[in-house]
Amino acid sequence: MEIVLYVEQKNFEKLKQKLFGDNIVSRANLLTHEAQSFGKEGGFYIRVLGDEEECKRALELSKDLGVEVTGEEREMVLKKLYEESERSLEGFGGIFG
Repeated sequence: MEIVLYVEQKNFEKLKQKLFGDNIVSRANLLTHEAQSFGKEGGFYIRVLGDEEECKRALELSKDLGVEVTGEEREMVLKKLYEESERSLEGFGGIFG
């Protein structure tokens, strides 16, 4: 399961500490990225890749600090994150290839 959260700059550190400090959510793959690189001013996107329990818990913890990203915006964020990941892997291939 994979969810994307958006959190404003002012709440980012607090939410990040909650997610990374939680015994359930911290088992998931958490990735933070500045929203500005996606064309959105201020704030951060947080991708949570984990099982259903981990993602549900992340949504609970983010309830008052951020919002779940859905629809076209979610797809755009995930696509760009995957593309960035692929470029990074290609770079490592050039180093170790």
